[in-house]
Amino acid sequence: MENTVSADIYVDVMLRVNGSARRLRLDSRVTLLDALRDELDLTGTKKGCDQGACGACTVLLDGKRVLSCLTLAAQCEGREVTSIEGLAPDGGLHPVQEAFIRHDGFQCGYCTPGQIMSAVALLQEGRAGSDEEIREFMSGNLCRCGAYPNIVAAIREVAGRGSE
Repeated sequence: MENTVSADIYVDVMLRVNGSARRLRLDSRVTLLDALRDELDLTGTKKGCDQGACGACTVLLDGKRVLSCLTLAAQCEGREVTSIEGLAPDGGLHPVQEAFIRHDGFQCGYCTPGQIMSAVALLQEGRAGSDEEIREFMSGNLCRCGAYPNIVAAIREVAGRGSE
């Protein structure tokens, strides 16, 4: 039996990634995570568990957070994808990135892009009313280093309730 891939499983996909239109020809089974990392060389989005359990691959899709390892690139046709590389304009830092630095909201840094993308969406969703609410809505993003108190403090600061 010959091991070949049928040409009909390839699709042309037009994505808007970090404000730029990108046309890709992909196997229809390619995830958004793999398209970002392997096709577009945007490696800030991390591959953690590849099962949707850790949140390391969180990006924004039309302003909403999604797990890019569970999202097919073909599902994103014509939609706006924002990765950590496109979060702040002109090479600056987004306020959430600045707060993570001030509060040491990262240690090894591996989960940090996904944590930041999830925090940005959490704030846009208006779900930072209390520390408990922040913890609940960030619970899909795991940190093996245990920087959770610092992450909550950073989000709380950006939400406007002070830096402590």
